Amino acid sequence: MKIKIAIPVNEAGNLDPHFGHCRYFAIYLAEGGEIVSDEILQPPPHEPGILPKWLAGQEVTHVLTGGMGNKAIQLFNHNNIQVFTGAPVMQSKELANGFLENNIQFNGNHCDH
Repeated sequence: MKIKIAIPVNEAGNLDPHFGHCRYFAIYLAEGGEIVSDEILQPPPHEPGILPKWLAGQEVTHVLTGGMGNKAIQLFNHNNIQVFTGAPVMQSKELANGFLENNIQFNGNHCDH
């Protein structure tokens, strides 16, 4: 099974807790539970509703984030992208591997808009 994971990150490659205003996205392609490729992409300027379409265009299937507004979650779901909120702040590759190994605790949505 092939999945593509997007994680909002800062310059150091750590999870950026504010999804909509992150500077970069770490994108991981995984097959059979293993990461086979990765890249860092700079998103387009922030506008409501643009990131779900942009990440769908990158063939992303899953988003891991600290928090996200409910409307954004609905837009991602509409674009067939699963959203996991409440991710801990850590290195993005470590987070992606933990997600694939099913040993990351997601602690709810840390965003209230």
